[in-house]
Amino acid sequence: MEEQVAVIGCGTMGHSIALSAALAGFTINMWGYSQADLVRAKKDLEEKIQVLARYQVIEVGEIAPLRERVRFTQSLEDCIAGATFIIEAIPETLSLKQEWYKKLDALCDSSVILASNTSGLSPTEIAKYTNIPERTVVTHFWNPGHLIPLVEIVRGKHTSDETVERSLHLLSCMKKKPIVVQKEIPGAIGNRLQYALFREAQYILEQGAATVEDIDAAVRYSIGRRLPVTGPFMTADMGGLDVFGSISSYLFPDLSSHSESLQDMKGLVDEGNFGQKNGRGFYEWPASFSTQMNDERERELISWLKKDLEEYRSI
Repeated sequence: MEEQVAVIGCGTMGHSIALSAALAGFTINMWGYSQADLVRAKKDLEEKIQVLARYQVIEVGEIAPLRERVRFTQSLEDCIAGATFIIEAIPETLSLKQEWYKKLDALCDSSVILASNTSGLSPTEIAKYTNIPERTVVTHFWNPGHLIPLVEIVRGKHTSDETVERSLHLLSCMKKKPIVVQKEIPGAIGNRLQYALFREAQYILEQGAATVEDIDAAVRYSIGRRLPVTGPFMTADMGGLDVFGSISSYLFPDLSSHSESLQDMKGLVDEGNFGQKNGRGFYEWPASFSTQMNDERERELISWLKKDLEEYRSI
Protein backbone atom coordinates (compact mmCIF):
# COMPACT_ATOMS: atom_id res chain seq x y z
CA MET A 1 0.00 0.00 0.00
CA GLU A 2 1.37 3.41 -0.96
CA GLU A 3 0.46 6.00 1.62
CA GLN A 4 -1.19 9.27 0.60
CA VAL A 5 0.56 11.88 2.74
CA ALA A 6 -0.74 15.17 4.08
CA VAL A 7 1.27 17.62 6.19
CA ILE A 8 -0.43 19.90 8.70
CA GLY A 9 1.66 23.04 9.21
CA CYS A 10 3.96 24.66 6.67
CA GLY A 11 6.61 26.25 8.89
CA THR A 12 10.30 25.36 9.19
CA MET A 13 9.69 21.65 9.64
CA GLY A 14 6.42 21.26 7.75
CA HIS A 15 7.66 22.39 4.35
CA SER A 16 10.97 20.50 4.83
CA ILE A 17 9.06 17.29 5.57
CA ALA A 18 6.91 17.87 2.50
CA LEU A 19 10.06 18.36 0.42
CA SER A 20 11.50 15.09 1.76
CA ALA A 21 8.39 13.24 0.66
CA ALA A 22 8.31 14.99 -2.72
CA LEU A 23 11.96 14.10 -3.34
CA ALA A 24 10.96 10.45 -2.87
CA GLY A 25 8.19 10.79 -5.44
CA PHE A 26 5.18 11.36 -3.18
CA THR A 27 2.54 13.98 -3.96
CA ILE A 28 1.86 16.01 -0.81
CA ASN A 29 -1.01 18.16 0.39
CA MET A 30 0.23 20.76 2.88
CA TRP A 31 -2.00 22.93 5.06
CA GLY A 32 -1.10 26.39 6.36
CA TYR A 33 -2.81 28.70 8.85
CA SER A 34 -2.98 31.70 6.53
CA GLN A 35 -2.20 32.87 3.03
CA ALA A 36 0.88 34.64 4.40
CA ASP A 37 2.12 31.33 5.88
CA LEU A 38 1.64 29.60 2.53
CA VAL A 39 3.44 32.35 0.61
CA ARG A 40 6.39 32.12 3.00
CA ALA A 41 6.42 28.31 2.77
CA LYS A 42 6.41 28.42 -1.04
CA LYS A 43 9.34 30.83 -0.98
CA ASP A 44 11.31 28.70 1.50
CA LEU A 45 10.54 25.53 -0.44
CA GLU A 46 11.68 27.11 -3.70
CA GLU A 47 14.95 28.25 -2.12
CA LYS A 48 15.65 24.72 -0.88
CA ILE A 49 14.86 23.23 -4.28
CA GLN A 50 17.24 25.66 -5.97
CA VAL A 51 20.02 24.78 -3.50
CA LEU A 52 19.51 21.06 -4.19
CA ALA A 53 19.78 21.77 -7.92
CA ARG A 54 22.89 23.91 -7.44
CA TYR A 55 24.61 21.07 -5.60
CA GLN A 56 23.39 18.56 -8.22
CA VAL A 57 21.25 16.54 -5.82
CA ILE A 58 18.51 16.94 -8.43
CA GLU A 59 18.71 17.71 -12.14
CA VAL A 60 17.35 20.96 -13.57
CA GLY A 61 14.68 18.95 -15.38
CA GLU A 62 13.43 17.59 -12.05
CA ILE A 63 12.72 21.02 -10.54
CA ALA A 64 9.28 21.64 -12.07
CA PRO A 65 7.90 18.12 -11.36
CA LEU A 66 9.27 18.29 -7.80
CA ARG A 67 7.65 21.69 -7.24
CA GLU A 68 4.33 20.39 -8.58
CA ARG A 69 4.30 17.44 -6.17
CA VAL A 70 3.76 19.81 -3.20
CA ARG A 71 0.25 21.26 -3.12
CA PHE A 72 -0.58 24.11 -0.72
CA THR A 73 -3.99 24.80 0.81
CA GLN A 74 -5.70 26.70 3.62
CA SER A 75 -8.58 24.23 3.66
CA LEU A 76 -8.08 21.44 6.19
CA GLU A 77 -10.74 19.30 4.57
CA ASP A 78 -9.07 19.73 1.18
CA CYS A 79 -5.65 18.91 2.67
CA ILE A 80 -6.68 15.63 4.29
CA ALA A 81 -9.05 14.45 1.54
CA GLY A 82 -7.84 11.00 0.51
CA ALA A 83 -4.92 11.05 2.98
CA THR A 84 -3.93 7.79 4.63
CA PHE A 85 -1.00 9.20 6.65
CA ILE A 86 -1.08 12.68 8.20
CA ILE A 87 2.09 14.28 9.59
CA GLU A 88 1.42 17.17 11.97
CA ALA A 89 4.02 19.93 12.31
CA ILE A 90 2.22 22.66 14.25
CA PRO A 91 3.69 24.62 17.22
CA GLU A 92 4.98 22.68 20.25
CA THR A 93 2.04 23.38 22.58
CA LEU A 94 0.39 20.30 24.09
CA SER A 95 -3.09 21.80 24.43
CA LEU A 96 -3.00 22.96 20.80
CA LYS A 97 -1.93 19.54 19.56
CA GLN A 98 -4.61 17.82 21.68
CA GLU A 99 -7.24 20.08 20.14
CA TRP A 100 -5.98 19.27 16.64
CA TYR A 101 -5.82 15.52 17.21
CA LYS A 102 -9.37 15.50 18.58
CA LYS A 103 -10.45 17.31 15.40
CA LEU A 104 -8.48 15.03 13.06
CA ASP A 105 -9.71 11.95 14.92
CA ALA A 106 -13.28 12.99 14.17
CA LEU A 107 -12.64 13.93 10.53
CA CYS A 108 -10.49 10.99 9.40
CA ASP A 109 -11.33 7.38 8.67
CA SER A 110 -10.16 5.03 11.43
CA SER A 111 -7.41 3.65 9.16
CA VAL A 112 -5.62 6.99 8.82
CA ILE A 113 -2.34 7.34 10.78
CA LEU A 114 -1.91 10.56 12.79
CA ALA A 115 1.80 11.28 13.27
CA SER A 116 3.28 14.20 15.20
CA ASN A 117 6.63 15.79 14.46
CA THR A 118 6.98 16.86 18.09
CA SER A 119 10.54 16.77 19.41
CA GLY A 120 9.56 16.11 23.01
CA LEU A 121 5.85 15.94 23.78
CA SER A 122 4.25 12.63 24.77
CA PRO A 123 2.31 10.81 22.02
CA THR A 124 0.07 9.38 24.73
CA GLU A 125 -0.83 12.87 25.95
CA ILE A 126 -1.24 14.18 22.40
CA ALA A 127 -3.81 11.44 21.73
CA LYS A 128 -5.52 11.84 25.13
CA TYR A 129 -8.84 13.12 23.74
CA THR A 130 -9.03 10.92 20.65
CA ASN A 131 -11.24 7.86 20.25
CA ILE A 132 -8.55 5.85 18.46
CA PRO A 133 -5.22 6.52 20.25
CA GLU A 134 -3.78 3.37 18.65
CA ARG A 135 -3.20 5.25 15.41
CA THR A 136 -1.28 8.15 16.96
CA VAL A 137 2.53 8.08 16.88
CA VAL A 138 5.47 10.50 16.89
CA THR A 139 7.60 10.75 13.76
CA HIS A 140 10.28 13.22 14.80
CA PHE A 141 12.18 14.61 11.82
CA TRP A 142 15.42 16.45 12.54
CA ASN A 143 16.02 19.99 11.30
CA PRO A 144 16.65 20.54 8.43
CA GLY A 145 14.08 17.86 7.69
CA HIS A 146 14.96 17.41 4.01
CA LEU A 147 18.69 16.92 4.70
CA ILE A 148 18.92 14.96 7.98
CA PRO A 149 18.06 11.26 7.44
CA LEU A 150 17.08 10.31 11.01
CA VAL A 151 13.41 10.12 11.96
CA GLU A 152 12.54 8.91 15.47
CA ILE A 153 9.33 6.89 15.64
CA VAL A 154 8.10 7.13 19.24
CA ARG A 155 5.38 4.79 20.48
CA GLY A 156 2.73 6.01 22.88
CA LYS A 157 1.17 3.69 25.46
CA HIS A 158 -1.61 2.80 23.03
CA THR A 159 0.22 2.98 19.68
CA SER A 160 -0.43 -0.19 17.70
CA ASP A 161 2.17 -2.38 16.03
CA GLU A 162 0.46 -1.70 12.69
CA THR A 163 0.91 2.06 13.17
CA VAL A 164 4.62 1.58 13.84
CA GLU A 165 5.06 -0.76 10.88
CA ARG A 166 3.30 1.61 8.49
CA SER A 167 5.42 4.49 9.80
CA LEU A 168 8.60 2.49 9.25
CA HIS A 169 7.54 1.57 5.73
CA LEU A 170 6.59 5.12 4.74
CA LEU A 171 9.78 6.66 6.12
CA SER A 172 11.92 4.02 4.44
CA CYS A 173 10.15 4.83 1.14
CA MET A 174 10.99 8.49 1.82
CA LYS A 175 14.66 7.42 1.96
CA LYS A 176 14.92 8.27 5.65
CA LYS A 177 16.68 6.32 8.40
CA PRO A 178 13.84 5.59 10.84
CA ILE A 179 14.42 4.18 14.31
CA VAL A 180 11.83 3.04 16.86
CA VAL A 181 11.72 4.36 20.41
CA GLN A 182 9.77 1.57 22.10
CA LYS A 183 8.96 3.55 25.24
CA GLU A 184 8.19 7.26 25.33
CA ILE A 185 10.83 9.20 27.26
CA PRO A 186 11.39 12.98 27.23
CA GLY A 187 13.59 13.95 24.29
CA ALA A 188 13.41 10.45 22.76
CA ILE A 189 16.99 9.38 21.86
CA GLY A 190 18.63 12.05 19.74
CA ASN A 191 17.84 15.03 21.96
CA ARG A 192 18.85 13.19 25.12
CA LEU A 193 22.26 12.48 23.64
CA GLN A 194 22.56 15.98 22.16
CA TYR A 195 21.72 17.70 25.44
CA ALA A 196 23.97 15.44 27.50
CA LEU A 197 26.83 16.66 25.32
CA PHE A 198 25.62 20.27 25.56
CA ARG A 199 25.42 20.07 29.37
CA GLU A 200 28.99 18.79 29.60
CA ALA A 201 30.17 21.48 27.16
CA GLN A 202 28.62 24.14 29.41
CA TYR A 203 30.26 22.56 32.46
CA ILE A 204 33.73 22.55 30.87
CA LEU A 205 33.27 26.23 29.95
CA GLU A 206 32.09 27.06 33.48
CA GLN A 207 35.20 25.41 34.95
CA GLY A 208 37.38 27.69 32.84
CA ALA A 209 39.03 24.64 31.28
CA ALA A 210 38.66 25.81 27.67
CA THR A 211 37.10 28.48 25.46
CA VAL A 212 33.83 28.10 23.56
CA GLU A 213 35.81 27.87 20.32
CA ASP A 214 38.13 25.14 21.59
CA ILE A 215 35.28 23.09 23.08
CA ASP A 216 33.49 23.22 19.71
CA ALA A 217 36.73 22.32 17.93
CA ALA A 218 37.22 19.32 20.24
CA VAL A 219 33.90 17.93 19.03
CA ARG A 220 34.23 18.90 15.36
CA TYR A 221 37.70 17.41 14.90
CA SER A 222 37.43 14.25 17.01
CA ILE A 223 34.15 12.52 17.86
CA GLY A 224 32.34 14.62 15.24
CA ARG A 225 34.50 13.03 12.53
CA ARG A 226 33.89 9.53 13.89
CA LEU A 227 30.19 9.67 14.75
CA PRO A 228 28.93 9.48 11.14
CA VAL A 229 30.41 5.97 11.04
CA THR A 230 30.18 4.66 14.60
CA GLY A 231 27.70 5.54 17.35
CA PRO A 232 28.57 5.36 21.07
CA PHE A 233 28.14 1.61 21.52
CA MET A 234 30.05 0.62 18.38
CA THR A 235 32.76 3.14 19.26
CA ALA A 236 33.11 1.50 22.67
CA ASP A 237 33.24 -1.98 21.13
CA MET A 238 35.93 -0.91 18.69
CA GLY A 239 37.94 0.88 21.38
CA GLY A 240 37.66 -2.01 23.84
CA LEU A 241 35.02 -2.29 26.55
CA ASP A 242 37.74 -2.89 29.14
CA VAL A 243 39.26 0.50 28.27
CA PHE A 244 35.90 2.27 28.19
CA GLY A 245 34.91 0.61 31.47
CA SER A 246 38.10 1.75 33.16
CA ILE A 247 37.78 5.34 31.94
CA SER A 248 34.08 5.41 32.90
CA SER A 249 34.89 4.41 36.46
CA TYR A 250 36.99 7.51 37.15
CA LEU A 251 35.42 9.97 34.67
CA PHE A 252 31.70 9.50 35.35
CA PRO A 253 31.90 10.85 38.92
CA ASP A 254 33.42 14.08 37.59
CA LEU A 255 30.90 14.70 34.79
CA SER A 256 28.21 17.34 35.18
CA SER A 257 25.01 16.29 36.92
CA HIS A 258 23.36 19.72 36.78
CA SER A 259 19.58 19.63 36.37
CA GLU A 260 19.34 22.96 34.56
CA SER A 261 21.39 25.27 32.35
CA LEU A 262 24.63 26.57 33.85
CA GLN A 263 25.41 30.21 34.61
CA ASP A 264 27.04 31.25 31.32
CA MET A 265 24.05 29.95 29.38
CA LYS A 266 21.54 31.47 31.81
CA GLY A 267 23.30 34.82 31.64
CA LEU A 268 23.09 34.97 27.87
CA VAL A 269 19.38 34.11 27.89
CA ASP A 270 18.61 36.58 30.69
CA GLU A 271 20.36 39.32 28.68
CA GLY A 272 18.25 38.48 25.62
CA ASN A 273 21.15 37.04 23.64
CA PHE A 274 19.65 34.04 21.86
CA GLY A 275 22.36 33.26 19.32
CA GLN A 276 22.10 33.45 15.56
CA LYS A 277 18.45 34.54 15.64
CA ASN A 278 19.25 37.96 17.12
CA GLY A 279 22.98 38.43 16.57
CA ARG A 280 24.74 37.24 19.71
CA GLY A 281 25.03 34.12 21.85
CA PHE A 282 28.15 32.15 22.68
CA TYR A 283 29.38 33.64 19.39
CA GLU A 284 28.86 36.99 17.67
CA TRP A 285 26.60 36.56 14.62
CA PRO A 286 27.03 39.38 12.09
CA ALA A 287 25.17 38.76 8.83
CA SER A 288 28.32 37.66 6.97
CA PHE A 289 29.23 35.04 9.59
CA SER A 290 25.64 33.80 9.78
CA THR A 291 25.54 33.31 6.01
CA GLN A 292 28.95 31.61 6.04
CA MET A 293 28.01 29.10 8.74
CA ASN A 294 24.58 28.34 7.29
CA ASP A 295 26.16 27.69 3.89
CA GLU A 296 28.90 25.56 5.42
CA ARG A 297 26.43 23.41 7.37
CA GLU A 298 24.16 23.05 4.35
CA ARG A 299 27.07 22.06 2.10
CA GLU A 300 28.25 19.40 4.56
CA LEU A 301 24.77 17.96 5.06
CA ILE A 302 24.17 17.85 1.30
CA SER A 303 27.41 15.95 0.79
CA TRP A 304 26.10 13.31 3.19
CA LEU A 305 22.67 13.34 1.52
CA LYS A 306 24.30 12.58 -1.83
CA LYS A 307 26.13 9.63 -0.26
CA ASP A 308 22.86 8.39 1.25
CA LEU A 309 21.12 8.63 -2.13
CA GLU A 310 23.95 6.68 -3.79
CA GLU A 311 23.45 3.97 -1.17
CA TYR A 312 19.72 3.76 -1.96
CA ARG A 313 20.38 3.58 -5.70
CA SER A 314 22.73 0.64 -5.18
CA ILE A 315 20.16 -1.43 -3.27
